[in-house]
Amino acid sequence: MIAQVAGLLTIILAVWTWRVEKRRWLRFLGLAALGTVVAQGVLGGMTVLFYLPPAVSSAHAALAQTFFCIAVAIALFTGSKWVEEQPRVEFDPRKPSLFTLTLLSIFVLYVQLVLGAMYRHHGLSWWPHVVHAGIVSFVLAWTAVRALAVYSHIEAVRRPAVIMLSLVIAQLCLGFTAFLTRVAWGKDAAQPELPMVISTVSHVAVGALLLATTVILSIQVWRHVPVAFEERVPQAQRDPSAA
Repeated sequence: MIAQVAGLLTIILAVWTWRVEKRRWLRFLGLAALGTVVAQGVLGGMTVLFYLPPAVSSAHAALAQTFFCIAVAIALFTGSKWVEEQPRVEFDPRKPSLFTLTLLSIFVLYVQLVLGAMYRHHGLSWWPHVVHAGIVSFVLAWTAVRALAVYSHIEAVRRPAVIMLSLVIAQLCLGFTAFLTRVAWGKDAAQPELPMVISTVSHVAVGALLLATTVILSIQVWRHVPVAFEERVPQAQRDPSAA
């Protein structure tokens, strides 16, 4: 029922953006949201037909969060603040740039998402997901600290950075709780117990929020803090005495 409602709303969203929106790239983003819902339905059907194969179930989980990120991005792009605001631009000469760090954050989050889905569907042991959580925490903390230390005066960058850092802390706590209820306490349970279900669902939900927040941060950094490209001037033109 929920999947049908989500699909119907996505169809309405895609039609609305295609008919009303003047930005061509945003119209195609609406179609991309619809495409992910269709693919999600296909993967969901395969998951049921083939009795939860780990690879298909993990792809189903990853695609669901991809759709969520696309929907959040569309909400951001169609908001009045995005349309009416004159972006405050500051070039980023640092290496790696903040934009590079946000892209790296998205990448490690996707890897973590797949590892977690593979573990939940019995396609992988728990330790890759736990070990990679340390990498994710380091990369996201690095990204958030850089954003807050250098660009805290830009609200569009500061706000998602603060939220991202807060969600990382919450996600670590939920991950530890999920580990205890699933691995330490509930590994011999015949059926998933309520604490395991609550902690796992909360862990997945906060993970989706964390990924979407990181995507928003990346978009805002791309808009407000573009990478500064060094202009290479020949030495003969750079030195006035050479003329």
